Amino acid sequence: MNEASANRDTAPRKFGMGAAVRRKEDPALIVGRGLFTDDYVPEGLLHAFVVRSAMAHARITLNGLEAARAAPGVSLILTGTEVADYQGPPAKEFPPIVLGTERHFPDRPLLVADVARHVGDPIAFIVADTIEAAQAASELIDIDYDPLPTVTDAKQAVSPDAPLVYPEFGTNVAYTHHRGSKDATDAAFAIAAQVVRIEVINQRLVANYMETRGIVAEYNAESERFTLTLGTQGGHKMRDIIAQDILRIDPKRIRVVTPDVGGGFGTKSFVYHEYPLAALAAQALGKPVKWIQERAEHFQIDAHGRDNITAAEMALDGNGRFLALRVDLLSNLGAYVSQYGADIAVGGITMSTGLYDIPAMDVTVRGILTTTTPTDAYRGAGRPEAAYLIERLVDLCGRETGLGPVEIRKRNFIRPDQLPYLTQGGRKYDTGDFAGHLDRNLAIMDFNGFEARVEASKQQGKLRGFGIATYVEACAFPGSEPATVTLNGDGTLTLLIGTQTNGQGHATAYSQFIAAHLGVEMDKIRVIQGDTDQVPTGEGTGGSRSIPLGAVSVDRASVMLVKQLKEIASEELEAGVEDLEVADGAIRVAGTDQSITLSEIARRPKNPALLTAVGEFVQDECTYPNGTHIAEVEIDPDTGVVRVVDFSICDDFGVTVNPILLAGQVHGGVVQGIGQALYERTVFDGDGQLLTATFLDYCVPKADHLPNFRFATHNVPSTTNAMGIKGAGEAGTIGATPAVMNAVVDALARARGITHFDMPATPEKVWAALHAN
Repeated sequence: MNEASANRDTAPRKFGMGAAVRRKEDPALIVGRGLFTDDYVPEGLLHAFVVRSAMAHARITLNGLEAARAAPGVSLILTGTEVADYQGPPAKEFPPIVLGTERHFPDRPLLVADVARHVGDPIAFIVADTIEAAQAASELIDIDYDPLPTVTDAKQAVSPDAPLVYPEFGTNVAYTHHRGSKDATDAAFAIAAQVVRIEVINQRLVANYMETRGIVAEYNAESERFTLTLGTQGGHKMRDIIAQDILRIDPKRIRVVTPDVGGGFGTKSFVYHEYPLAALAAQALGKPVKWIQERAEHFQIDAHGRDNITAAEMALDGNGRFLALRVDLLSNLGAYVSQYGADIAVGGITMSTGLYDIPAMDVTVRGILTTTTPTDAYRGAGRPEAAYLIERLVDLCGRETGLGPVEIRKRNFIRPDQLPYLTQGGRKYDTGDFAGHLDRNLAIMDFNGFEARVEASKQQGKLRGFGIATYVEACAFPGSEPATVTLNGDGTLTLLIGTQTNGQGHATAYSQFIAAHLGVEMDKIRVIQGDTDQVPTGEGTGGSRSIPLGAVSVDRASVMLVKQLKEIASEELEAGVEDLEVADGAIRVAGTDQSITLSEIARRPKNPALLTAVGEFVQDECTYPNGTHIAEVEIDPDTGVVRVVDFSICDDFGVTVNPILLAGQVHGGVVQGIGQALYERTVFDGDGQLLTATFLDYCVPKADHLPNFRFATHNVPSTTNAMGIKGAGEAGTIGATPAVMNAVVDALARARGITHFDMPATPEKVWAALHAN
């Protein structure tokens, strides 16, 4: 490429791929003109409150229902008796199980009638004129509890004397799944020169999005249709599960409307009890019913993330090359199997080998039932857990072989000449330069100058550590997301698409592609998501699929629409289609002043169908973003406080759609990853009570906990995606957690020879480790 071409290709663009366009969503949100679920107040609105179990495991008996139903303002109280014919939120994933084992997935009630199995299990749904009246009525309901044994820890739950969450199963193991070759792995371990072992805890997390969940349910008796307004990550799946699995009605009878959504992180993908309960109440009462979650309820009942205990060992030859990986993973599912909960660890272990050329793998996963809140997908959904395990293990391999964290990785990376590469987990990596982004990030972080910084920290009484994590994840799972673009009579354009923004900036990213092809300003484009009546189909948002799949479909729809509009303009301008160009909201004959505006075209087409175009990109294989995260930390040995003093990210996202949106996604993900490494943990006591049920007890990272992030890309376009896009939504979380923990262990090892430490690295834990005898 000559210098002129290089400058042209890297110059800033106004719209389209690579343009640094600021978010068009922000002005309304900044001045308070956003519309969230709780902002919707239809006429005649009633309010709902949920009575929940105060015990983790107990037989229950309800008393005082008659008085509660007669309380002022109360319209309806539903209990397990009234909704006995409806099942609760169902499990939708059923992983293959090991031959000779059984699958034990319990039924989940819509409201508990007999046995509560975690704190917060719903018992009664009260609807009243005001939320205060509903809460007052709840105090008239007296619940008799007959306590049953509890078990909250997955390892404890598989011990021979563990209490059984479901005695009829005879076990707390919901399923056993295996991947890889035991024989090949055993053979590799038999000839290994060295075996390195580790056991890590990937602690339970609470999503803590800014906007808690809620719903406004309405029922039209004349049309026999429900309208459910609620924050989701995809209304079509929400509609289908509520209709088909719970209410047992035609999905066409439900319209799901999703307004602005204040964060999702996977946890707003699922159907929860309150949604069908509100729908049933609205139908029974003929009035809209609103339920809005309190923050304490979010801590208590929304699906938690992570919660794995994993033992792993790596077989190495005499040169430090990896021969085989063996893993035993316990996944705490909670008291019920949540929507995708059974598949989180199973999907995660397909990424067990990371970016390394490991010839054999033997991985066993057991899903464990406990008397705790169910777990499910949380930002990354199994891939962060897999990356954390392999990166902690590889770092330990580098320490025990003497090769160090850089050489052990370079010696075992999949080389570019091995791509495409089929992993032992069944993943087919298509492109990447793994040593390349590691080297680039080491240079950015001045790895060669680190020892001098260690000495400088020591002079100030601090311990310093350097942590590396290389990661890979699977994104944009096979499928499609059709897009429909329409030219309106006023010259504006409307996009219909079934993804669902939760704050990522979809309206901006999609509009970039439309604007680039149609030659209009961004404010002339309206993006409609979150309405199952307006948007015919949709797979929603999750797994970083919206831009890799949705944006390609939007691009194709825009190209098709331009072609169709040129056909109309060709007749109006009496010119050949090949002589026409689009610019500044008009189509003109190139090299002349003859033109016709888009609004004029929209008002007089002979074939109105030409004003709409549909694009659909179908992807057959995942994309595989990857990269290197590096953290430097300082530890104050007098207090145990860990501070991240520098953090650099070098990622391969294939291509960059919008650098501003990309940086925002990466920064947010990194903060969540740092949060798990240093601050966040969900703690139950021996009776199953949640001890970290408020922000007083559950710590999340704050701005002053964080350094300025360095961010670079080392992109190699994907060959499985039509535009080379790999996806970026979860990458920050996946790489950050092991990078920070490797840095913490590095600092502890230098100071006290401590080579293992479990998350979170809180001050009290770090201080205790440093001062242990």
